[in-house]
Formats: sequence, C-alpha cells, structure tokens
Amino acid sequence: MTPFQLDHTAAVLADILAFAQPADAVLSAYLRRHPKLGRQDRSEIAETAFAAIRHYQKTAAALPDPPAQARKAALAALVLGRGFNISRLDGLADREEQAFLAALKARKNEFSDGLNTAAELPQWLTDTLRGSGFPDEDILRFGRSVARPAPLDLRANTLKARRDKILAALQQQGIQAEATPYSPWGIRLRDKAALYGHPLFLDGSIEVQDEGSQLTALLLGAKRGDTVIDFCAGAGGKTLALGAMTANKGRIYAFDTAEKRLSKLKPRMTRAGLTNIHPERIGSEHDPRISRLNAKAQRVLVDAPCSGLGTLRRNPDLKYRQSPATVAQLAEQQHSILAAAARLVIPGGRLVYATCSILPQENEQQAERFLAEHPEFEPLDCAALLAAQKVPLDTGKYLRLDTAAHHTDGFFAAAFRRKEAV
Repeated sequence: MTPFQLDHTAAVLADILAFAQPADAVLSAYLRRHPKLGRQDRSEIAETAFAAIRHYQKTAAALPDPPAQARKAALAALVLGRGFNISRLDGLADREEQAFLAALKARKNEFSDGLNTAAELPQWLTDTLRGSGFPDEDILRFGRSVARPAPLDLRANTLKARRDKILAALQQQGIQAEATPYSPWGIRLRDKAALYGHPLFLDGSIEVQDEGSQLTALLLGAKRGDTVIDFCAGAGGKTLALGAMTANKGRIYAFDTAEKRLSKLKPRMTRAGLTNIHPERIGSEHDPRISRLNAKAQRVLVDAPCSGLGTLRRNPDLKYRQSPATVAQLAEQQHSILAAAARLVIPGGRLVYATCSILPQENEQQAERFLAEHPEFEPLDCAALLAAQKVPLDTGKYLRLDTAAHHTDGFFAAAFRRKEAV
C-alpha cells in the first residue's frame, strides 16, 4: 500500500466506520467521486476498508473512537486483517503510529481471551446468540468463519450450457474453478476473477450466486409448466435459478416492493435467455393486486427480508447496523409476509420460507409460529426434498447452512405443503 492509497482509505473509513449506511454503498460513492483512482488503487482501498470492518472489535478495543482516528484504523487493518508486518509499514506509519501498532500486536493474547474480540462480533450479537442457546464455542466458530472473505460462487445456467463444460472452459483459461459439493449447478472460484466481461457471463451461461442460495431454489422443486411466485425477488438471483429449473416453461412472478431492485432483474433475464419471468412491483405484502393469484401457484418462495447475519463474509458491516430492535421489527415483517404468501399456494402446492440469517427468531421460531397459525399446511423434510434433487446434504427437517461446516453463506429454509382439500 502506498501513502496515497492509505490517505484515501482513511478518508473513506471515516464514513464507513460510522455504520450509518451500507459499507459497499459508501465505498462505491467515494470511488465515483474520485474517478482518477486506478484499478490497483481501488482494489487496495476496498480490501483494506473491509479488513478494517472485519477486525473492528480488536481495533476498537485499542483505539477510542475509530472513525475519528481512521488513519490508525486503516493501519490496524493492514496488520490485523491483511497480515502486514509492522516493518513493512516504514514510510506509511510515523513513529507514534508504529508505537500504536506495536501495542496492538502486544495485546494479541488479550484479544483471544474476550469472546467479542476473539469472534469479532459486537456485544449485542453475542448476547443474542447466547440468549438463543448458542454455546460460546459455537459463537466463536461462527465469528471466525464469517471473518474471512467469501469465495466467488457461480451458477451454471442449464438453459445455455452444462456445468462440466463451463468448468472445463474456465480451467482451460487458467481460472482455478471447481464444482461446488452440493448444488448440481454450482462452480466455486478460488480467486475472485473479474468475470463481468467474460464471454460466459455476457452470454448468460453463468450467474454469480452463492451455493446456499442455489440450494434454497432447489428446495422449491419447481417443474416445467408450474406457476411459481418469488414473493421477495430482489434483483432476482433465485428467480433466474427457478426459470432455469422450469426450462423456461410455465410462469414465474417476481414480486418486490423496490422498483430499483427489480430493474436489475430485467437485463439479467434477457442475458439468461428467460422469457417466462414476469417482474412486478408491489406496494407491500398486502397489495390487493396479489389476490388475483390466491390458490393459483404450485410453488411459492418467500426469501424474506432479514438481518443478513449469514452473509457477514460479504457484508461484515451488517453486524454493526443491526440490533435487537431491528431484528424484532424484521421478525414481525417476516411473519406478515409469510402469511400473505401462503394464500397463493394451491392445495398440494409447496411453500418455502428462507432467510440468510442464523437467528432462531427469524428462522425456526417463524416456521413453528406459521405451522401453529396455519393448520392447512404441513411441514416437509428439507433433507428429503434435497435428496429428491440428488443433493447430498442432510441438515434435518430444516435446511441450516453454516459457513464453517458448509463453506456457504449462512442460510435457513423451511418447506411446507398445503394440504389437499377434503
């Protein structure tokens, strides 16, 4: 890292570490304001900024008010997060800053003794996890697993090409790629190659999608000719997977409340060669236009708004932007959305509820509350549903994906069947 890059990193960290807005949005806005920064500059700034977030607990334990001392926070990220030796920082750190870094490294054993600093999780989250029955060793394992950057997972678009052919093409080009262990569509890259200009991306043969997200789509078991509803479609990652599952037959409704998110789906549909997806912005889960589909869909997916705590590898700032209050608000929203989506399922049809959270309040408790309030539905065994899709994964009746164990984002899913009318 150069002094020039360090200055820019410190400038953007002063805003990021306030945790008032998503870190990626703050970083993107900063880079747009500085168009003369080169590709290497941008890479160094981004990598160091996210390392600062991932190691914020240790830095904050040694540095009062990190946003106000963003230069020191950036230097700490180089040492704690990127493995720089202090001697490598000659010319970057002055004498006082080097003394701070030496003191930081000297406290390494002390940081290992505290759960928050060892797991790099804020107090509210460790308290919540403990209150949900997580033992400290599981909290530590979770924290450490999500403190590392995520690999890049791709999904082979089976409408365009088979996974084995895509793998062979990538490997021939020197890209270190391998098949994911669970999803039959998944490809994992060891390094984050720049793929957005790659011919396989441009022709729609591949999409960026975490393996856990792919497995959630597989749980739905959508078939050719089905009417499928993605109730919270967002930018449409799972919607596109469902389109490929149905071989571009039938009809897929992609609902979302945000026009901006849905607008990202339309060019992705075109690139993927999908014509059976119908994006539609709704005002809320209670939008009266939804009622036209009551009891009309064979498959309904509720990828609910959630805390996102399973995606901390990609979005480490979320643990500082969520709180017990926001989780409680999300839980009520999830309950309302799930109840509204259930009305759309035909007798004999399937409903899948999913989150990218690890919290029982958003996961198991929601599934159990739904079943208690909706006797017209019965639970389905997720392990059996995945086995039917030839997926070699058994996490019990619920799908519970754990970053440490499965090397995916943290995901939860529950599946339900609407009982046939008597």
